[in-house]
Amino acid sequence: MSQQMGNQPMIVLSEESQRTSGQDAQSMNITAGKAVAESVRTTLGPKGMDKMLVDSTGNVVVTNDGVTILGEMDIEHPAANMIVEVAETQEEEVGDGTTSSVVVAGELLSQAEDLLEQDIHATVLAQGYRQAAAEAKEILDDIAVDVDSEDTEILESIASTAMTGKGAENSKDLLSRLVVDSVLAVADDDGVDTDNIKVEKVVGGAVDESELVEGVLVGKERVHDNMPALVEDADIALLDTAIEVKETEIDAEVNVTDPDQLEQFLEQEEKQLREMVDQLEAVGADVVFCQKGIDDMAQHYLAQEGILAVRRAKKSDMKALARSTGGRVVSNIDDITAEDLGFAGSVTQKPIAGDEKIFVEDVEEAKAVTLILRGGTEHVVDEIERAVEDSLGVVRTTLDEGQVLPGGGAPEIALALGLRDFADSVEGREQLAIEAFADAVDVIPRTLAENAGLDPIDSLVELRSRQSDDSTAGLDAYTGDVIDMEEEGVVEPLRVKTQAIESATEAAVMILRIDDVIAAGDLKGGSSDDDDDDAPGGPGGPGGMGGGMGGMGGGMGGMM
Repeated sequence: MSQQMGNQPMIVLSEESQRTSGQDAQSMNITAGKAVAESVRTTLGPKGMDKMLVDSTGNVVVTNDGVTILGEMDIEHPAANMIVEVAETQEEEVGDGTTSSVVVAGELLSQAEDLLEQDIHATVLAQGYRQAAAEAKEILDDIAVDVDSEDTEILESIASTAMTGKGAENSKDLLSRLVVDSVLAVADDDGVDTDNIKVEKVVGGAVDESELVEGVLVGKERVHDNMPALVEDADIALLDTAIEVKETEIDAEVNVTDPDQLEQFLEQEEKQLREMVDQLEAVGADVVFCQKGIDDMAQHYLAQEGILAVRRAKKSDMKALARSTGGRVVSNIDDITAEDLGFAGSVTQKPIAGDEKIFVEDVEEAKAVTLILRGGTEHVVDEIERAVEDSLGVVRTTLDEGQVLPGGGAPEIALALGLRDFADSVEGREQLAIEAFADAVDVIPRTLAENAGLDPIDSLVELRSRQSDDSTAGLDAYTGDVIDMEEEGVVEPLRVKTQAIESATEAAVMILRIDDVIAAGDLKGGSSDDDDDDAPGGPGGPGGMGGGMGGMGGGMGGMM
């Protein structure tokens, strides 16, 4: 990039740097955004297809989940990555609707492209899109239906809708019931924290054999075979300190001159361990979960006392055990009291698909539960886990927000109709942007119809005519009919839709407002060497934009 000053050209950017500006930059960014949306569009809806993602080492992921597909894809283009962020935000906030949000963002860019060609300015488009998004939120609020947390039937419908089209579909009745039971079990005054629901995958058996353990499943075995494998009415001690001989803080050498002295040393160590075990026994502990190690001699003493002990339990398991059994995690065995112990009706070691695990069950009002998901192969179990995670997210969101919408493209058609009416009341060129927004939202029912092998135009026309009387009319992808979605039990949380529209609009507006793409140096503002163009942050390095901006050829090569 150079500028003429008198007869002397002035160099501003280095010769190697790349710059794309004006319409070329807008066109390139819009094409990248549309390409991302197109890559996941065929996965949308109950008849959506799956994608197989293979990395350089041969690992395979087969999934229908939008955010997983985009996360695993090797996307370099900077604008394309902004669309991927839409899916990631959607996943974090609500857990479902990741594909919808990306498809809407891509369609907003596509509609904008036509208007930009008609010389409508990008900032006018941005303003119109923002007005449309604000109106869309109000329209969705108007058609939302309140739900009660006691209404398990509608919660199961919500869980089941989130699973539809994913690998878990055949057993969605059982899985949606397990999801609702687990969310209601861990719900408290502060809402629902799905971290308290541990999802344990087991390869082997059928999906129908999945179950909910009202308590905690710890993926460890008891440390000594002479310990009991079953303890009923168990008082449970939770320790985050080792049951081992205390080491000195400082490096010390002890010279032993006499075998008796060595004997005393060993006796002292044994005495220390014995005292620790006696302390646990004295407070009435039947089961000990230890986050650190347990000395061999201590294991022997614990087994003598009939105490079941587990060592090196994960921190997350300890947290779940404390929440579930009502116990407190203790850092010093000398300080443990009977009040610190938790309680469970039974603690058992039993095998699951060949692996021994400890079940802590029969807990009064378990506030931490474990979902055991089974499936024939690893890929099947992984996909079921993703479907269940989405379901957990939507049920949690519904309990927090308390409002739902019909599915099957119904809210999108209602939005499009409402926004076209709203556009007539808006003066200026923004009106065209609002109409374009309405057309963009239509992409969801149109894609549902296309993926189900139906005629998208016929489906859209019929949906619009029915929607004028009934805002719950949506498309049944299996029969091709337009039916009442609420009666059919196809419902999703209001938040899934509002979040998708908001994030898609923000990403589209951000991309549309870019008119210049310049390969930057180190954006972190770090003290990297200015001459080193091939440093990771430099223009030619893999992390810089030179590598990521080789147009659609290099940038999107890993995507198509």
